[in-house]
Amino acid sequence: MSNLKTVELKTFIPSKDFETSKNFYSEIGFTKASDEGGIAYFHSGGCSFLLQDFYDKSLAENLMMHLLVEDVYSWHKQIKESGVDDKYHISVSDITKQPWGMLDFVIHDPSGVLWRFGQNV
Repeated sequence: MSNLKTVELKTFIPSKDFETSKNFYSEIGFTKASDEGGIAYFHSGGCSFLLQDFYDKSLAENLMMHLLVEDVYSWHKQIKESGVDDKYHISVSDITKQPWGMLDFVIHDPSGVLWRFGQNV
């Protein structure tokens, strides 16, 4: 009998400047669990991704991550209060109610990857 049960799915996220990106993700609320061989493993709760010391402009600027959270207001506050918008010259959008039944906001990381933080309503 086959076992097709899955355990985890992680995206490899490119970084234009590996050290800058590692600092950015730590500052917005992710935990860095490992960092070896050009790959840094980040997580928050049961969600994780692999930051790679690799950059392709087209890939980075066309990659979108969606993080479903329990409290979008807390994430928004954490990110705004972290000061990453000024430090890394990025913007943090306002929280918007979307027609598909979510509250969300968006940011770009220092490499241009778009992150959408959303909460079901």
